[in-house]
Amino acid sequence: MRIARFSIDGNVAFGAVEDGPDGPVLDIIKGIPYADFELSGTKVPLKGVRLLPPVLPNKVVAIGRNYAEHAAELGNEVPEVPVAFFKPTTSVIGHGDPIEYPSFSQELHHEAELAVVIGRMCREVPRERVKDVVFGYTCANDVTARDVQRREAQWARAKGFDTSCPLGPWVVTDLDPSDLGVQCTVNGEQRQLGRTGDMLRSIEDLIVHITEAMTLLPGDVVLTGTPAGVGPLNVGDEVAVTIEGIGTLTNKVIKRG
Repeated sequence: MRIARFSIDGNVAFGAVEDGPDGPVLDIIKGIPYADFELSGTKVPLKGVRLLPPVLPNKVVAIGRNYAEHAAELGNEVPEVPVAFFKPTTSVIGHGDPIEYPSFSQELHHEAELAVVIGRMCREVPRERVKDVVFGYTCANDVTARDVQRREAQWARAKGFDTSCPLGPWVVTDLDPSDLGVQCTVNGEQRQLGRTGDMLRSIEDLIVHITEAMTLLPGDVVLTGTPAGVGPLNVGDEVAVTIEGIGTLTNKVIKRG
């Protein structure tokens, strides 16, 4: 099932994305999707709504250097344990929202990633229970101020600035994430092309590692790392992240101001 969060006539709701005779429609969900819910039967055309970030996470936990070729392209060693960092809720935007080029950077990069959406409160999750705590998957772009990342030991500013975490266009449930194609294009030109099967550490490994330290809440997001091919973004660029079985997340880069 594809579940989107959207705005229409000033109201915010969740809906299941379905194919209709005149294009995709949203069947509005009664309640919230993390608990038992029903479809209302009230349907609105997808083209008539504004898609919002599919979730509003309490926190985004991101993993760095989880693809060997990406670590190598930036001159980094493969870490012995997963490198985790946070992106704040204020960094999250949705499909179609603008990425604001930060005034303190001159080197903005795209990073296409598979995002895991958590469906229930969990801590110290054993490997065999990971699937039970995952709600679904969406596309993400871990937008990075690369020059700032090189200068500052902590990545809070480089990866946590406003609009640096596009998510969307929706969450897909019941998806096998083990070997999905991940692609990034800028102005239609392919920049990144990889597969989740090349991740150094699996989603199970990452959830176990993260929840050893902290509680994850419904709607929290885990970013799983990016394949090789990261590169620059400039004002006016349109960047699109496409993940097999999910869809395409598209955002345009604008000047902050």
